[in-house]
Parts: sequence; structure tokens; C-alpha cells
Amino acid sequence: MPFSKRDNNFDWDKLRIFHAVAEAGSFTHAGHDLNLSQSAVSRQISALESELHVTLFHRHARGLILTEQGEMLYRTAHDVFTKLATARTRLTDSRDKPTGDLRISTTVGLGTIWLTPRLQEFIELYPQIRVQLILTDEELDLGMREADVAIRLRRPTQPDLIQRKLFTVHNHAYASPDYVQSNGLPKTAEELDNHKILAFGPTPTFLSDLGWLLRAGRAEGETPRESSFMINSIYGLRRAVESGLGIGVLPDYIVGEDSPLIRVSLGADAPGIDTYFVYPEEMRNSKRIAVFRDFVVSKARQWKF
Repeated sequence: MPFSKRDNNFDWDKLRIFHAVAEAGSFTHAGHDLNLSQSAVSRQISALESELHVTLFHRHARGLILTEQGEMLYRTAHDVFTKLATARTRLTDSRDKPTGDLRISTTVGLGTIWLTPRLQEFIELYPQIRVQLILTDEELDLGMREADVAIRLRRPTQPDLIQRKLFTVHNHAYASPDYVQSNGLPKTAEELDNHKILAFGPTPTFLSDLGWLLRAGRAEGETPRESSFMINSIYGLRRAVESGLGIGVLPDYIVGEDSPLIRVSLGADAPGIDTYFVYPEEMRNSKRIAVFRDFVVSKARQWKF
């Protein structure tokens, strides 16, 4: 990419705006994030393209697409801003008290049912930490600072992540009293062929064990059962089981202790899922991550599901 003699005076504000536009995919959305008008954002991008003598975006009616030169600049800018965010975090954590932003990523079910009710205590203990909880069943890239820490339902394989096992999520098949009254209970996995099976999906690979009912009692290589209903929300799956739509595999913590749902015993249980607290190696000395890690570990010791 050709640069002018003004490289040493590179306009970092324009680079910040370019990075926001590349992330958002449009001038309008980037302007909203930056608190600038669409026209102001567009002018800054045009000025940057003029300074660099390259076109950074293809303009289309449906949005913006990075050119080859734009992709090159975006990768560099993203790396720069990621390192700046890390430096800011380390500077913030050099103070006596834990403070700053803490972005936590975990699954929708675990985050909604187990973690969220416990966060009030953490926030009261550390009021200077601003918590953002990101609930998604996809694993965010901690190395690229998409989140600071994660509670994951599998053991991480990346070598640059520090991990701490928290507990095992146990899963069982459940049905509602109404469903059992109308259809009876299967006694073996083979009898599931005569029942309506509810499934969680489409699922990431690490949550595939929640589809256990579709394979239970089938020989290796044999075609799995078909589900009569599929939903990509574990909480929604619980509601479907409660309404009598069929039998579904649910984590015990989603069902709770006082639920009227009936556990279906098939002679074998669905596989459990080990859960881990994870954060990047470069954040090892972060005070706010350390206090949150210790808090989560203390709560994990009370796990009874």
C-alpha cells in the first residue's frame, strides 16, 4: 500500500473512524456508534482514501465491502486497537482497587439461569467494575478481545488461555406430567422410537451431547431419530417440555429443584458437560479478572446440579 510523506503524521482519528466503519459495515451504523452524522463519517473516510491514494471500500446499495487495500489496513488497525485496549486495561489495573470494564461471555442458559442472579453480589463488592454480560452459545475470541473472560461448556484447547474447572453440568431426559399421562414413559432407549423427541439445535459441536435422545439406543453408524420439534434456546426447550410437546434433554440446573417435570430413566444418562472459567494469558495480572475469577470459583463450590 503506497503511503505519502505524511506517514509520520498519520491521522489516528481517521483510522479510528475507518476501523468503526469496517466493523459496522455502513457509515450510518458506524456514525451511531461514534456519535457522528453519516455525512461526517463519509467525509472522514473519503479524506483518508485521498491521503492514502487508495479506495478502502466498495460502495453498494446493501452496504460497504472492504477492498483488498481496505482489508490490509483493517487487519493492521484492528491489531493496533486491540493492543491499545490491552495497554489501557493494564494501566487501569495498576491502581490499588479493581476497576474498569469487565466483559463476560457465557452461554445463554448458564448466563441467564445461574450467573446473572449472582452478579448483584459481585457488583456490590466491586462497584468500580463495570460488568457487561455477553450471552451467546458461540465461543467468542478472547485473544482478539471480543470478551475479557468466559465460562465455557468444554475444556479450551488454545494454549494461550488460562483455565479453571468450575463444575460439571449434568443432563437428563425430562417430560411433563401431561405428556406422561397421555403417552406413558419409555423404559428403555429403544422405546424412544414411539415418542416425540424435542431437540436443542442447531448446536455448536461442544453442545452436541444435548442431542443425545436422537442417538440413544442406536448402533454406531445407524441413522439418528428425527426430532418432532427443534429450538435453538435451552430455556425455550424447557418451556416446550413443560407444555407437553414431548421428551427433551435438559441440564438439571435449567429444570431446578421444584419443577413438576418428570425425569425419564432410560438405563443410561446423557453425558455431563464440564464447565471452565477461561481468560487470556496476557490478562493474568489483571486485578478485576482475578477478583471475578475468585468470586465465580467460590460460587461454583455451591453447585449442586
